Formats: sequence, structure tokens, C-alpha cells
Amino acid sequence: MTSSRTNPPSGRAAGTDVGSAAWELLLPAVEEPARRRGRALQSALREAVRSGRLVPGTRLPSSRALAVDLRVSRGLVTEAYEQLTAEGYLRSGRGAGTWVGEAVRAAAPEVRDLAPRAPGVRVDFRPGTPDLSLFPRAAWAAAHRSVLGRIPHDALGYPDPRGLPVLREALAALLARRRGVVADPERLVVCSGVAQATTLLGFVLHGRGLRTVGVEDPGSHEHSALFTSAGLATTDLPLDDEGLAVEPLVRSGVRAVVTTPAHQFPTGIAYSAARRSRLLDWARSVDGLIVEDDYDGDFRYDRAPVGALQGLDPRHVAYTGSVSKSLAPGLRLGWLLAPADMTDEIVARKRTMDLGNPSVDQAVLADFITRGGYDRQLRRCQRAYRERRDTLTSMLAECFPGTAVSGIAAGLHIIAGLPGRYGPEPVLLARAARAGVALRPLAAKTAVSGDRAVNLVLGYAHLAPSEIERGVRLLAEALRDPAGPDPREGRGRVFT
Repeated sequence: MTSSRTNPPSGRAAGTDVGSAAWELLLPAVEEPARRRGRALQSALREAVRSGRLVPGTRLPSSRALAVDLRVSRGLVTEAYEQLTAEGYLRSGRGAGTWVGEAVRAAAPEVRDLAPRAPGVRVDFRPGTPDLSLFPRAAWAAAHRSVLGRIPHDALGYPDPRGLPVLREALAALLARRRGVVADPERLVVCSGVAQATTLLGFVLHGRGLRTVGVEDPGSHEHSALFTSAGLATTDLPLDDEGLAVEPLVRSGVRAVVTTPAHQFPTGIAYSAARRSRLLDWARSVDGLIVEDDYDGDFRYDRAPVGALQGLDPRHVAYTGSVSKSLAPGLRLGWLLAPADMTDEIVARKRTMDLGNPSVDQAVLADFITRGGYDRQLRRCQRAYRERRDTLTSMLAECFPGTAVSGIAAGLHIIAGLPGRYGPEPVLLARAARAGVALRPLAAKTAVSGDRAVNLVLGYAHLAPSEIERGVRLLAEALRDPAGPDPREGRGRVFT
């Protein structure tokens, strides 16, 4: 289609030329019977502007060019242009063409960003996020270029729903070396993070007749939500000093349970050897399944890493992990290693969910692992996070004397037990919120906290040392303020 190339009216420097799109939008209208063709053409143009298919500033073809393309009389197009100009949908200028007017705004959709945000927060101590500024952009970009330069054409087709063989092999070697996992590449499934791995297991367990899964209490709220989406209910199971308490687990009657044995979230407990053994005995006795969420298994500071539970009994433990803490959650890359008799069902469900993860992203991660980039990234993060942990613990000791900290040997957060003089908890949380300090209290449904007034889960990985110092000082200043808000007033604003 041809169109006018004259300058736009009203001093506009540039505009969008609708080009051949006008023909596609208006063709159904001109196929109407002759007596209705004019009104149909006007209606089609009007609706195209209202719906946003022709946005403000779009330049329409000249009446002569559009009439030729639509094979209608020029008068029909001219009449439509004049009618919509009179209504305000279009605007025109002598010798300057016809444009979609600026007055039509109702059709423009609002594009929202539903990513988690913390508006009004000055310092956010809530756990769960790594430092995204540590993402290895240059090394990742180099791996991306290298992969695109050599990846075969057929690798860009639909992948094996389990994941690219090259990535499954790389992950199997990595997990066996770093986490002591019994990893068969044929049974390893690449997922969109631990969230999808958990959902896949939920669907398979539901298909096998299970209706309830046990979850740690306190624990990650996400586990319950994900299993609910797969049609399963969850039962809260308490912890003790060694990990998940076995007697309540046995009494619950469940045959599947989710655990974080290497570094329990959020308490920081590392399951004892005796507790690991008893959990495996339970799983064997009921032919059950332990779902191991190894969410931060690579971050150990003051002691040797604790190997994965899966390495002790691959038949009764499903192992999940991801790069969300080591690289970035936005990559949406994780893995699931389930018992052999579940693999086929998991793969079949994965195929129906998404036909597999993006091939290029998988190939880049495989390259990043095999060339040593992943190990270098972990060492870099460990150095940074150890410094931040030390900054947080020293600041708590300075500003909140008598605070007991635990769970500091590993992970990306600590548990801080503040003495009673800083409570009660509703008042502390309300004053912190008023000061712009976001906190998460350690709360359990079945477990009972210690004798401290307030137990906080404080994340530090995403905060620079200077931000940690600032945040602790802000909190201390807020708690020294005798005119803190009424707990009932602040409760609705508490960050949890």
C-alpha cells in the first residue's frame, strides 16, 4: 500500500504510518453490500481507534491510496475520513494527511507490573532475595554469545521436557560434586525454579491418591500455596532443636513431607545426623516421600557443607534446587531429581505444562557451569555474604545488647532474638514500619517461640554493608522513641 509522506500536522516531528495494516483492518467492512459499505467502513475505522489497534499519532494512508487498495471509490474513503474527523477520532491538515487524533484515550490499556515491590520502605530486612547486582553480566553475556555461535539449528526446536542433555549432564556433575546428590541425568528434570518442581510433585502425588502433604512449621509459606494449586492440603508439623519432630509426623498420617534439612527455613537449623536417619526410617516404613528443598545449600561460611539428604536414599527423597539464590530468580531455572518410579509421570506432566524450558537459556547455563563460571560466582557471593552477615551481627550487638543470633553459619538470613525490653512484638513491628524498616517476625502455628519477646528473621544478602548499618540504626532509633504508635494502629501496616 502507498501512503502520503508529507510532514505531520501541528508541528509533529514524526508519526506512525499504518501502512498495510489499514487494509487488513478495513477489508471486512468493504465486503459488505454496497448500500451498507460506507457505514461499515466508518464503523471499522472507529472501532480500530477505540480498541487501540490504531493508536494516537498513527498516520493513515491518503484517501486515494486507501481507495485503490480496498477497491472502493475514493469518495467512500473521503466521506469516512471526514465523518471521523468531525467526531474527533481523526485529525487532518491541508496537505499534511490524516492522523489518528490525540483525544481518544479510553482504549489505551494500563500495563501493570505485578512484580513484588516494597513502596515506602527505606531498608528491607525481609529474607529471600540475593544481591541481584552481583549477577555476572559480562560472563553471562559471553556465554550467551558463545552458545548462539555454535548451537545447532535443531536445538532451537521444542526441547526434551526434561531439559537439554548438555544441561542435565552439567547439573548432575555439579550436584554430585557440591551437594553429594545421587544424580542420574536421565532422571533429572529442568524446571522453572523450585516452584514448578514442587507443583509437579504435587500433581503426581495427587494422581497417586495422596491428599495431604506435611510442611515444616515455621516454614516457607510458598510450599502450602503450591501444593494447594495441585489439589493437596497441607499439615503444619513442628520442629525441635534437631529439625522436624518425628513423633508429630508419624501421628499426622501423611506420607509425604517437605523439608529444608541442610539449613531449615527460616530457623537456620541444620538437621542432625540422628534426625536425618529417623526421617528416612519413617519414609521407608510408610513407603513415603521426603521432598528436599535445598534452597541455599551452596552458602556455608563457618563449617563444612552439609550434604543433601537425597544422597542417603534416592528412592524416598525428591531433591529440588535452583539458581535463584546463586544467580537470579528472574532466570527461572531450577531442577528436580525424583525417585526413579516417579520420573515418567513428572516428565509427562512437565510436557503438558510448558513443553520444556527455553533452549538457549538452558544451553547458556550449561556453558556457564562447565567452564567454571558458576563456581566462581558462588565464591564471589560467599565472600560478599559473609561480610554482610558479620556486619549485621556486629551491628545488632552494638545497637541491641543482649540479642541472641542463630542460623548464622549458612544461608542468607539469621534469626535475631531481641530481649524482652524491646517488645512486645506488635509494638516493635509497628514502630519499625513507621520508620520504613521492613521486618519479618519468626512465627509458627504449632511451634512455640523461646522466652525472648521478639524473634526476627533478618535477611542480609541483598543489602550492602552500609545499608545494613543504616537499617539497624533506624530500627534502634524507632524503638527508642517513647511516642511509638499504638499497636492496634500499626498492626495493619506491619511488614510480614
